[in-house]
Amino acid sequence: MNNRNRDIYLKPGRLVDSDHPAVIEFAHAHVKGNSMLERAISLYYAVRDEILYDPYLPIAKIESYRASDAVITGRGWCVPKSALLTACLRIDGIPARPGYADVRNHLATKRLLDMLGSDLFIWHSYTDILIDGAWVKATPAFNRSLCDRFGLKPLEFDGRQDSLFHEHNQKGERHMEYIRNRGAFMDVPFEEILGGFKAIYLPAYIDGAGGDFHAEAAAENSASK
Repeated sequence: MNNRNRDIYLKPGRLVDSDHPAVIEFAHAHVKGNSMLERAISLYYAVRDEILYDPYLPIAKIESYRASDAVITGRGWCVPKSALLTACLRIDGIPARPGYADVRNHLATKRLLDMLGSDLFIWHSYTDILIDGAWVKATPAFNRSLCDRFGLKPLEFDGRQDSLFHEHNQKGERHMEYIRNRGAFMDVPFEEILGGFKAIYLPAYIDGAGGDFHAEAAAENSASK
């Protein structure tokens, strides 16, 4: 990749708003290490665990996709969390871009699946990071405390290998399956994502009914024991 193409992935975007004061403050507060590898890893864990995963945000609103809103509210689903990690990396001078894939066996509660009307999760987001000349995928969606409630292994990231999702949970049951890779973008393609959601998901999900996903996860995990 030449420097011109590389620099594209260092610039702020509409939703990867790395020029927002709250995002800049978050990145500076959490980045650690001297090498690019160490700094990228530290930012991954900060976004993974400091921003709580929340799939019940109002999906039709553009704010629910924006990196700075994830920082301000302390909550986000996979799209804004990946946008935030991308933004933090760009602030630190590390080229990054949000990527997307369609998956099955995504972490979900019965209520969420009922609201979706489908077990296919389209436009599931990860972050593509350029480290030492190679693009590496990292997925900061599910915070550690939520994984514990679901009985899932939290996803680790070493900066060298793609970190997507384990195929099995802690009980050895099948977890996530990637169906389609939609590729990486300079910024979050809000209109395209929302159009896809409206085509296959129920209005209850699009409208954002709200709820406590973490409490639902704890209740379902407790009931299954």
